[in-house]
Amino acid sequence: MFRTGGRPRITGAYLQVLDPATAQKFRLLASTRVRAPPDAIPAPPFPRDLEWVNVAPLRMDKQRGRPVLVEFWDFCRVNSLRTLPYLKAWHERYAEDGLRVIGIHTGGFAPSQDEANIRRAVERLAVPYPVVIDAELELWDIYGNQGWPARYLWDTGHALFSLHYGEGAYEETEREIQELLGVSRDPVAPVHPEDAEDALIAAQTEDQPGAYSGPYEAGGVWLVVEGSGVVRSGEHELLVTEPGCFALIEHPRHTAGELSLEVGEGVIVHATCFTPGVV
Repeated sequence: MFRTGGRPRITGAYLQVLDPATAQKFRLLASTRVRAPPDAIPAPPFPRDLEWVNVAPLRMDKQRGRPVLVEFWDFCRVNSLRTLPYLKAWHERYAEDGLRVIGIHTGGFAPSQDEANIRRAVERLAVPYPVVIDAELELWDIYGNQGWPARYLWDTGHALFSLHYGEGAYEETEREIQELLGVSRDPVAPVHPEDAEDALIAAQTEDQPGAYSGPYEAGGVWLVVEGSGVVRSGEHELLVTEPGCFALIEHPRHTAGELSLEVGEGVIVHATCFTPGVV
């Protein structure tokens, strides 16, 4: 995994995971969402010196006998925030059946690399399950992770059962959880209209560094910010009081628009992000 400025960068580089044979297995699995071969890849241990939120430090080997769902996330990334409701729902629905959900927080922006900010964000976002702070990218490198969000489902023997990069495939993941737990329930309903399996979605404008002004097409516009103040674009206004990723504009469907950001004193905009919308 290559890095830029000490932070992970999504590239097409080879994954660096445990050993070359394991790395090749991860590459093949990450090329498309597939079911992992039985006993193909064992769950890596958690380094002992990492900080945890919501729980005393966990050991992966102590979780044997229960499936474990691990997700790499960042509270400054809109894609992570859009998957969060599903992770919270799965924790609520299946914890008593034996599922362990664990968030690995690896910050990709300056505000989300600060431990105090991470702890406040976990509280603000009401994340109920354990979160480990991967400040030095130790787990990122061990997993050979490729981006945010990324979820890894380990079976009861802690062999990799499936993995998925990015948003989507929520029903599929939940059915896999049920298979491992031996339960059957209606899956969580789509949180966003574009999450439905039959939704028609147009490609949105790519995320832009800093405060972007110009044309765009998307279902929504989000800003990665820190500081204290106001950001405006036309009639839309975002009051910034804490670091994170927040919605400035949300359309009912895929929309073409024009941004003209006015960033108030005291606010830093790290990125302008666009979310998908149904056609």
